[in-house]
Amino acid sequence: MIPQRTPDGLRVKEAKGMQLRFLGGAGTVSGAKLLVEHDGRRLLIDCGLFQGLKQLRLRNRSALPIPTASIDAVVLTHAHIGHSGFLPRLVELGFKGPIFATRGTTDLCHLLLPESGRMQEAEAGLANLAGYSKHVPALPLYTEDAAWRTLERFVVRDFDHDFEPVSGITCRLRPSGHVLGAAGVHLQCGAHSVLCSGDLGSGDDLVMRPPAPPEGADFVLLESTHGQHDFRVTDALTRLAKLITRTAARAGVVVVSAYTAGPAQQLLRALDLLKRAGRIPALPVYLNSAIAESVTALYPQHAGEHRLTQDDCASLLEDVSVVHTEHEALELNRLDTPGVVIAVEGEAHGSRIAQHLKAYAGAARNAIAFAGHQAAGSRGAAMLAGAQQIKIQGEWVRLRAEVCALDALSGHADRQGLLDWVQALPRAPRHIYLVHGEPEAADSLRQAIGERRDWPCSVPEAMDLINV
Repeated sequence: MIPQRTPDGLRVKEAKGMQLRFLGGAGTVSGAKLLVEHDGRRLLIDCGLFQGLKQLRLRNRSALPIPTASIDAVVLTHAHIGHSGFLPRLVELGFKGPIFATRGTTDLCHLLLPESGRMQEAEAGLANLAGYSKHVPALPLYTEDAAWRTLERFVVRDFDHDFEPVSGITCRLRPSGHVLGAAGVHLQCGAHSVLCSGDLGSGDDLVMRPPAPPEGADFVLLESTHGQHDFRVTDALTRLAKLITRTAARAGVVVVSAYTAGPAQQLLRALDLLKRAGRIPALPVYLNSAIAESVTALYPQHAGEHRLTQDDCASLLEDVSVVHTEHEALELNRLDTPGVVIAVEGEAHGSRIAQHLKAYAGAARNAIAFAGHQAAGSRGAAMLAGAQQIKIQGEWVRLRAEVCALDALSGHADRQGLLDWVQALPRAPRHIYLVHGEPEAADSLRQAIGERRDWPCSVPEAMDLINV
C-alpha cells in the first residue's frame, strides 16, 4: 500500500484498530519511541535518546509532537539509553503514568539513568569551563536527581505474563537475549496484534541466551541494526586476540569503547577466555567505569537469562583494575606500558572516552576498538570509516592509531540472525516494518526478507502513522 499524506503531514496506511506512530527509532538506531493509540489511550513503547548525527541529537531538546501528559504509560524493551534515556525528560515534560519493564531492565535502569544524568551534568560543566559549547551556559538535558525521580514510576512485570499497560491493550514481554531484562513486546487489542522485536541478541553470544522464538502477529516491527552485516563471535575473538598481541608488540595501548551494559561484559568475558587459553599476552586490563562494575555484579541475580555460571561471573573482573575516580581515569591517559583500557561511555561520546581518544588516538603504536554499533554521526563511526582526524571537545586530533570493529561483541543479532528470527515466525504477518536501523542496513534487510518470504516489508520514516 502506498503511503499517503494527511493534512498534518503524517503518512498513513488504511486499516482499523490500534494506531502506531514512529516518534523515533525510524531511519536511525537511536531515539526509540513507538506511540500506540487505541480508544483514546496512548502507550509509548520505549523512550530513548537520539544519538549520533547532530540533527538527531537536537530532537532531544524538542518537545514531543503530542502533549506529553496525554501518554498513559510506557513499556520498555530494555535499558540501553537509546531506548530508555529520554524518560527523565519525558517526566519533566509532564508524563505522570507508570513505566513497565522487566526486573532486569529495571535493575539496569537504576544504574544507567542516574549515570546518564551525571554524565550530562559533567559534560555541561566541562563545556562551560572550557568554553567549547555554542550555548551559554551549556545545560544538561536532565540531571541525576531527575533520573532518580523517574525511577519511582517503574513497575516490574515478569517475562511471559500478560498485563494491561492501558485499558484495552494486553501486553506480553518475551526474552530477546540482547542484555539483562531485554524483551520483545507482543500487543493484543481485540482481534489485532503487533509484535515489536526489541533489540535481538545473537545465537552465539558469549554471555546471553538466544532470543525466545517469536510469536505470531498481524504486524511485526523488527530491529535492523546490523541488517547488512554478518559476523561471528569466534571471528571477533580471533580479531581481538591478534589486535592485542600486535599492539603489545609495538608497546602500545588498546582502548576499547563499549556500552556499560552488555558489550562491556561481553568484552570482559572475551578477555577472560583469551587469557585462559593463552591467546593474548598477560597485560593489565583497566575498566574505566564503576557503573559497569555494578552492572557486572547484577549477573548472578539473573542467572536464568544468561549462559554464565557463578564462577564465570566472578571471573569477569578477575585481575581487572576498576577505575572509580576522575583522578584514576586521568592517570590512565599516561600509561607508558602496554595494556587494555575499556571505556564504557558508548559511541565514543562522553568525557572519559574523549580523554582516552585524545591521549592515544594520535600515536601509531596504539589501537582503538569498538565493541558496539557506532551510530552515524558519532566519532566512532567516523573513525571506522577511515577519518584522518576527529574533533574532541573543541580540538582536532590527528588519528594515527589502528582502528578495529568488534561488532560480534555488541550483543546484537547479525543479518543472518535477524533473517532466522523472521523465518521462525509461526504465521505470515500482514506487514513487517524494519526499525532501529540506519537506511542502508534497513533496506538491505528488507531486500533479503523479500528474497526469502513473499511478505509485505517496508522501512518506515519518522512520524509515519499506521492504522492497524
